[in-house]
Formats: sequence, C-alpha cells, structure tokens
Amino acid sequence: MRAAARLLASVRPGRVLEAGTPTGLTGLVTHPSPRSTLLYHYNATLDKLKQAPESSVYRQSAEALTRQRLKVIEEAKPAGWDAWMQKVQAQVADDPDLYESFTTSAGINIVLPSAGEIDLRSPGASWDGEEAPAFPEGIRTAEERRKDVKAMKGDKNYTPQRALSKVNLAKEPPYTVDEISEIENRIGAGLIEEVIQVAEGEHKLADEMAKAKVWEPLEEAAPEGQWSYHERGAAHTSTQKP
Repeated sequence: MRAAARLLASVRPGRVLEAGTPTGLTGLVTHPSPRSTLLYHYNATLDKLKQAPESSVYRQSAEALTRQRLKVIEEAKPAGWDAWMQKVQAQVADDPDLYESFTTSAGINIVLPSAGEIDLRSPGASWDGEEAPAFPEGIRTAEERRKDVKAMKGDKNYTPQRALSKVNLAKEPPYTVDEISEIENRIGAGLIEEVIQVAEGEHKLADEMAKAKVWEPLEEAAPEGQWSYHERGAAHTSTQKP
C-alpha cells in the first residue's frame, strides 16, 4: 500500500498520506501525527535516561540511538509547523481544561483532548491515533443509566454533560510522501509507524530500567568465571592440525 502511494507521489507532487489508511503491514495504519509523537517520546526518553549514571552502558547506547533519530525528526519539519504550534498553544491557553499537554525538557511536544472530553460512543473518536471501540446499546449498568433516567423524568437537579463538540484541536501539518520516505531512509528502521512503535517501547523501557536501577552492582556478586563460557573464543577451540 505504502509503496503504491509513493509511486503516485511522483505524478502528484506534495501528496500526503491519509491518516488511518493501510500501510501494507497487517494491523498497522498510517499515523495521524508522527512528528509530534516522535518528538515527545524521544525527548521524554532522553529525560528519563538522565536518571542513570553517565557511565551506564545502557544509557550510553540508548542515548546515542535516541539522539540520532531525534536529530532526523527535528531537521524534517513540514510546512506550516511553526504556525500550527502557535495556534495549538493559543487553544490550550484559552481553555486548558479541554486539553492534556505532554511536556519534556524541550517544551510541549504533544497536545491531546483530555480523556474526559473524548466521546467513546462516537464512531471515529480517537485517542493518540487509536480509534476508540464502539459499544453496542443496552450494555450499561443501572448505575450508569441512572443519570439519563433522571433527565428523562425532568429532574431539576440534572446537569447535562459538557458538550464534546467544543474540542476541535488544530490538525498537525502532515508530511508529504517524499518527506516521509526521506525520514524512513535516514533512520533505516522501516515505516515511520514502526519507528513510532520502537520509540514508544524505548520510552517504556527507560522507565522500567530506572525502577530496576540496572546499573547498580548485583546484591550477590556472580561467581568467578560464570560468564567465561560466553566470551568470544571460549567455547570453541581450533581443531586444525599444524
């Protein structure tokens, strides 16, 4: 699917990929906001890696890879990005209760409607690019239905829920197909959606590694020679005759 879209880009310059469309990989669809998502995960990962000492091999390797990929994303800025960021920040400032901002040491990297402002019953409602499930009617509990029953009976104390239609976050400027291809080629780790999955996983791993403090010495030292078998050349000897 993605390969065909790239071929069309040569005929229609400036073509962009529509969010939610197939990528050609089962279960993986085109991400609606790849740049802001990657900026957030990369910067957040770098912040969390600072909990490990600079001598930690894990920190050194994870930082090197994360910084290299972050540099690629920072250099690839779609048209209209700065104006869009200013508009989003103004929207958040006008009504901060409607939005949830994820910030890092680099500033605000991603803004989403707050969880309470997303109507999970509406087809196509999404959270961080994932489509919310549509639930069939009639499965709510009595407690969940009670407020609606009060409304139908004309209860004066009934307070309607806040209108969800007010949440209208400005759409992130998309990359063109050519821009996405260049990013994917520079990173060399598959489609940009796959790169996002890896970034999310590394972000979560940084949390787990910090909790476990993997850079600290073992409570019980390993017996002498425990790992010698796994060293290069230790398990194999030359059988060639002189």
